[in-house]
Amino acid sequence: MVKLIIWTARAKQEKKDILKYWLKRNKSNVYPKKLNILLKLEVKSIANKTIPRKKTDYGDAFVKIVRDYLIIFEEDNSIIYILSIWDTRQDPKKLKTK
Repeated sequence: MVKLIIWTARAKQEKKDILKYWLKRNKSNVYPKKLNILLKLEVKSIANKTIPRKKTDYGDAFVKIVRDYLIIFEEDNSIIYILSIWDTRQDPKKLKTK
């Protein structure tokens, strides 16, 4: 059963910032487009429960690893809430403040 997917404002902004970073760094939109498609596909697979997920130590949140990123999400009966997109190359102490 496909669930409704809701992105939090924080997750939307984080994804936007990641894509802008790669656009600026590479001076090309090729990689940001590919990464955006990959993230969308992974979120769909989360909603369809077709991929493994890992429970976190933080409440009811789960995490899905996608390359160098973590998609942090919670799920309700019929809704997937995308809480954050985390670049694993950052200082892990920052993640605890979110």
